[in-house]
Amino acid sequence: MARVNALGEKSGKKVGRVLGLDLQEVDPIAGAEIHVLDFLEDGADDQVKAWLGGPADVVMSDMAASSSGHKNTDHNRIVALVEAAAQLAFDVLEPGGTFVAKVLAGGAETDMQTMLKKNFTKVVNVKPPASRSDSSEKFVVATGFRGREIPAED
Repeated sequence: MARVNALGEKSGKKVGRVLGLDLQEVDPIAGAEIHVLDFLEDGADDQVKAWLGGPADVVMSDMAASSSGHKNTDHNRIVALVEAAAQLAFDVLEPGGTFVAKVLAGGAETDMQTMLKKNFTKVVNVKPPASRSDSSEKFVVATGFRGREIPAED
């Protein structure tokens, strides 16, 4: 997940911020704040929100479950991870914000795509040039976050 506000420098001052999460320690990345956290643990989303300290412009997920060797199981696991990341995005994104997530094509992503289309003005699927041609990996890119829906009063 990441928060980015025109990352770089403006008038000699740093602008923007990148917040990264991983299950394991990773080498430091200049300009990024990286935390070790299992995003699916209870309370993890609250911890991420605390680290953010406010809204985000971009939420990006390249989470992937360990491969089981069973294509449908692996597909369903990654779709569940994307849905979890999308729920965080709905809570932290600024209106107009962007959500990007890695998915594996396989059919179960239809509900996830529908959910994203209700919450963003544009949703596209992109296969990066670096991805092997025989890989089902793609990225869903949702732009123009419409804002968190306010639940109807009873």
